[in-house]
Amino acid sequence: MNITLLRRFVAVAEELHFPRAAQKLGIPLPSLYSSIDKLEEEVGQPLVAREGETRLTSVGLLLLPEAQREVAAAPPEAKKPVKAGGKAKASKGKGRAPVVKGQPKPYKKRQGR
Repeated sequence: MNITLLRRFVAVAEELHFPRAAQKLGIPLPSLYSSIDKLEEEVGQPLVAREGETRLTSVGLLLLPEAQREVAAAPPEAKKPVKAGGKAKASKGKGRAPVVKGQPKPYKKRQGR
């Protein structure tokens, strides 16, 4: 079983609330739902009952101690590098000459209104 899926399952089991578990993990809520769905597909049984209030099924209760042991034994999750923001801007050529008030730029047509 994938350790990431197990980490997410343990977070849901501890919180018993999908939005709080997603916030705790720092991931989007749909990603958490799909991770739990993948784990349930891998196990072959539903692990979390989602109707009404969130609770673990009997299979989920059996899997929880094993998942907690595997998560505790696994190395800590590596932090993702923070990307520098923004798009690279296109070059403007040789740069812009300072605008002299009252004189239009040579060979430049005026914009119509």
